[in-house]
Order: sequence, then C-alpha cells, then structure tokens
Amino acid sequence: MNNEQNQSNTPLNEHSKNSQLETFRVDHSNNNLTTNQAVQVANTDDSLKAGTRGPTLMEDFHFREKMMHFDHERIPERVVHARGSGAHGYFQAYEPMKEYTKAKFLQDPSVKTPVFVRFSTVVGSRGSADTVRDVRGFATKFFTEDGNYDLVANNIPVFFIQDAMKFPDIVHSIKPEPDNEIPQASAAHDTFWDFVVNTPEITHMIMWLLSDRAIPRSYRMMQGFGVNTFRFVNEQGKARFVKFHWKPLLGVHSLVWDEAQKLAGKDPDYNRRDLWDAIEQGNYPEYELGVQLIEEEDEFSFDFDILDPTKIWPEEQVPVKPIGKMTLNKNPDNFFAETEQVAFHPGHVVSGIDFSNDPLLQGRLFSYLDTQLIRLGGPNFHEIPINRPVAPVHNNQRDGYHRMTIDQGKVSYSPNSLQNNAPQPDAQNGYIHYAEKVEGSKVRQRSASFMDHYRQATLFWNSMSPPEKQHIIEAFHFEVGKVKDKQIKQRVVEMFNNVDSQLAHQIAMGVGANPPSKPGGTGVTAASPAVSQANTIKDARTRKVAILLENGFYYPEVTQVMHALNGVGVMCDIVSKNLGMLTSFDGQQLEVNKNYVTTASIMYDAVYVPGGRKSVDTLLTHGDARHFVSEAFKHAKAIGASNEGVDLLNASEIQGVALAPPESQFETYNELGVITIRNAGDMGYFGQEFIKAIAEHRHWGRLAQKDMVSA
Repeated sequence: MNNEQNQSNTPLNEHSKNSQLETFRVDHSNNNLTTNQAVQVANTDDSLKAGTRGPTLMEDFHFREKMMHFDHERIPERVVHARGSGAHGYFQAYEPMKEYTKAKFLQDPSVKTPVFVRFSTVVGSRGSADTVRDVRGFATKFFTEDGNYDLVANNIPVFFIQDAMKFPDIVHSIKPEPDNEIPQASAAHDTFWDFVVNTPEITHMIMWLLSDRAIPRSYRMMQGFGVNTFRFVNEQGKARFVKFHWKPLLGVHSLVWDEAQKLAGKDPDYNRRDLWDAIEQGNYPEYELGVQLIEEEDEFSFDFDILDPTKIWPEEQVPVKPIGKMTLNKNPDNFFAETEQVAFHPGHVVSGIDFSNDPLLQGRLFSYLDTQLIRLGGPNFHEIPINRPVAPVHNNQRDGYHRMTIDQGKVSYSPNSLQNNAPQPDAQNGYIHYAEKVEGSKVRQRSASFMDHYRQATLFWNSMSPPEKQHIIEAFHFEVGKVKDKQIKQRVVEMFNNVDSQLAHQIAMGVGANPPSKPGGTGVTAASPAVSQANTIKDARTRKVAILLENGFYYPEVTQVMHALNGVGVMCDIVSKNLGMLTSFDGQQLEVNKNYVTTASIMYDAVYVPGGRKSVDTLLTHGDARHFVSEAFKHAKAIGASNEGVDLLNASEIQGVALAPPESQFETYNELGVITIRNAGDMGYFGQEFIKAIAEHRHWGRLAQKDMVSA
C-alpha cells in the first residue's frame, strides 16, 4: 500500500486514523441509486422478465449483482471471539518510557496515538448473548507512527492451557457438543468438564472463570490482561520481561448470576448497548495501561515459571507500573466494516516490543494470521480501511484477493537495480529481533517448571472475599450440576480438593457427588488482595438509577434527588406502568422513559421510590413495581425511598433491614444499602447517602436474606 499521508516527520495524533477513514465514508442522503459500478438504477423492486408474468432474464445485471452481493455478504464468523463490540479512541503515555522500551508511542506524553478496541465474548456465536459466563476479549489496535501494534488481551490474566498445541482441544470441548449443537455459549456441559478433569493445568483458569470476573457489569468496568509474556527492549538492546494490564478508571465490577441470566433474555445486547450509549452520551470509557516488569536476570527468582500462561505475576511481588491512559470517544460508523472486519494479531508488534518463549504465545503467532487469511478473504486483509496503518506502507507485495493499492512501476522484488533497490530495508531504524541465545535438543515435552497446577489456584481462592467465594461455589453448582456423567462430577470434586478441601466439600454438596475422602489443599496461605474485586475503585459515575413514579408524585422531591444524581454523573430513568407524561400533585410534569414491559431492575444499578401519596398508592397496586424493588434488593443493589415511597419498600420482600418508620422526622436510615427517610422536605443529605450506596456497587451483607426473596 502506498499511503503517503504520514511521509513527514509530524507525529500522529488522535485524529489520524479518523482522517484516514474519512476517505472511505459515504453519506447516501439525497443521492440516486446506482450499481456497484456506478450505473444509475431506475427500478430496484422488480426483476427484468419476459412479460409481466414471465421468467426472470439472466441479462438483468442489476438483479444479479444485488442478489450476488446478498448471497456473499456474510464472512465466516470468528471461531472464538465471534460476538464483539468496538470503539475508537486514543492513547497517551504518562511519561517517556525510554529506560524500558524504544517503542515510540510510549515516549511523548503530548502525542495522542489513535486506537481501535474490540471487546468480545469467547465461546458463543455472533447470535449469543452478552452476559453469558465466559472470558471476555479486550483487543487494542494502536495506529502508531511506527506501524500497527496489537495488544491482544482478555479480562482474565491466565489461560486454560500452557501450550498452543492444545488450543483446538479446549475450543472443541467448550463449544456446543457436536452431536446436537447444544448448549450455546456455555461451559455447563459434559464435554467441557470431561476436558477439565483430564487437564490439571486448567485448574487456575477455572477458578477465575467461575468467579465474578466472567460476568462483567460493563466493558467500561472490566479489566484487561495481556496474558502472555512479552519483552520490552530499549535503545541499548537491554530487555525486560513484561506483562500488560488495562485498569478501568471506574473500577472492576460484575453482575450477579441471576441477573446475568435474566439479562441474556431481556436484553442480549446489554454490554454492547452500554458501551455504545456511554460514548454517545459523552461518558467516555477510560483505562489506565500498566506494565509488570521483570529483569532478565530475575527470570528464575520466583516459585512459578514466569513464562507459564496459567500463572499470574502477583502484583504484590511484581507491582504494576502505570504508563499511560486510553480514552474511547467515538463509536464505529458501520459495525461490519469496522468491528467485524478488524483483524488483531499478537505478532503485530513495533520496535521496542518483542516476544518471549511463552509456548502459548508462540502458537498464537501462527494461529491468528492463519485465521485472518481465511476469514477476511486473503492476504490483503491489512488493506481493509479499519486495519490500514496510518504510517506509510512500502513493500514488494502486489497481488492476492481484494488488492486495493495500485502500485506503479515494474519492480516487485528485492534486491533490484531498476529501482535503486527500493523499497529497501533500514538497518538503523527497522525492526530488529532481540538477540536471545537459544539452545537445546528438539523435544516434544513440557518444562518441569510448568507442572505446579494448584498452588496459584489456592492463592486465588484465598484472595476472594466471602461473597466472592460464595459466588464461586454457586457457579460450580450450576456448571457441574448441568453435567450428566456422575463420574465426571466426582472427578471435579477430587480435582478441586487439590485446591482447597472446604471448596471441594461445598462443590460435592451442591452437585450430588461424594465429598473427598482425604484432606486436600496445597498448604498455600498467602493471598493477593489485587485479585479481589472487593478492593477495586468505587465510583458512582455513569451508574443508572430507575425512579418509580405514578401521577401524584412530589415534584420538588424527585427533582432534588435527580439533580444530585446527575451532578455526579449518575443517569436517571423515570419508570412507570405506561409511557407518556406524569403529573405531580401540584400540576408539574415529567416524562416516563421506560415502562415495566421495556425494562426491569436488572438493567439498573439502583432504584429510587419518591413520595407522593397518590403516586405510591398506585404503585402499591402494581405487582411489577413491588417486584422491581424486591429484585433489586435480592441483587444487593442500592435502594432509596423517601416519605410515602417507604411504604412500597414495606410492601415488597425487603427483609432484615431497618426502614424509616412513619413517625421519624428528617432522619435518614441507612442499612445494607437501603436508604430511607420520612417527613423530609430537604433531600440533600439523603441524596449524598444514596450516591455513596450506589458507588459501592453491591451490598453483600444482604446475602443472608437473598434466599428469602422470591424475585
């Protein structure tokens, strides 16, 4: 490709990729219809026939082109990561990283490097739901001045397997079973758990997969991990091992399982819609890029192998150094052209970033490229607009499917004299692989240092808060409870007895298996606080609150609370039985955004019920309103009610918390995230306490009551 846009030494900025894509954008408004060859079309509703009731004629070029394009407009879907959502943005370094790497996009804090990010689920097809229990992809394409760099990450820092040779096996096992193509987008079936019990290296990953990490609240509240071990290399040729981390500035938060299942039916696009809406509203998702660095001379200084992709580098031993921030500020113009056709590959690196001997990474370097060739139609997938580097491309490639560049001249080989050997390698500035000494016999076997499969799984278990542990146990009950083969169930119990004896007993109790006959565990007592979501950032920004209203509400009360919520970036929806306008007791109006048919409490982070005798009396007659509150309580969300609104909470299934009694005066009651007040005119303090409760994300102290709520 002969892209001359960046021939000068002017650094790229955040608009570089957008400017390049502008060449390909078309607005069809007020334009006449043409064929793909720009021939004007007079009729696109009727095919050319021999008489009005005669056969269609093959000479109808418009019909043939229109139908041919339709027949071929679906490309093969990705084998994994098929269901995705994308966004444009930019990345800025915090400070020059010259000491560690010569990668140019990590040197100048004033440069905004354009990026495109694709989030995805792994197992399901394009038609599956966003909220299934699964690993999430977090792939970032940096359009740097040195060419494209792809940081291919997941939201879980470890992987199922240690060697890419087993990748087809893990994918075949977790995909729908081949005899009946059931179940879709789920690991809760026999073939997957049969693979698990026969593959001990998977143990650590299963702990993460069955944790809350596998059902993120939002892509905006989801961590990303590079998984594989790479190298940073500086100008002096010194290398360090590196792992990459994306940390969302809103914190890391998840759904609860009941909520995730219901959302899969009520709004299968929940995470995709959340990302799109946030960007459209100007609530741009932000992520801090951090790196863990290990000196080469310390490669063997740990009680795990740093090249083992089933292991983390505990942050308490290897701190994460923040090096920059990414902001996503633009949605794609066309899903297919951008999100579906974008092609990521961990082998797309720039000078200053190199590979390690991580055996999973080595296999991925082959697999990703091979996949793009078949999925995107040939070797020129890099010329699709979303994939094109902003930096100029000059090489001797000329042919292949869908070639778009029109190269001039006779020469397409090197060395040559007809063109003064151009384009020619640049020995000074070109990519030079790190000179690592490699020696050894050709063998097909695993390193002994990769054989510890349980100690970090125990570390993970030790690091979980009590609610997180309970969620993992319940996930085992669901996943393994779906397994039909009793022998596999029993082997799961025995396998995880190697991690923790109490965990194994809890698994056995819920899946109908025998408890382990011998004590288990690894003896590891250490924990990694960084692993637990209990220690994440707590922030109310961009959270969503449902306000339940009917005619006769107190207008000043509602608007005071809405003003307080909006002031800290919390979104509010008015929810009622019917869409339209509602009138307050003093004649003022508010518009209903959602009704009970089009929404549910599972789509919100909190619920607020304002006062107004007539409004609350009507809500009390609505089973949907009572269910709305009860379900939010069961899912441990913040709930607020003021004045007569407290009566609706009393009529719901809220139990075990003190609510403001009718005789209380102005006192705000706050227990387990339920905030109530009676006989109040000024809602200032109530609003502050409600915002704090929303920021907490969940109030797990209610776990003791959740089984008493039927919602």
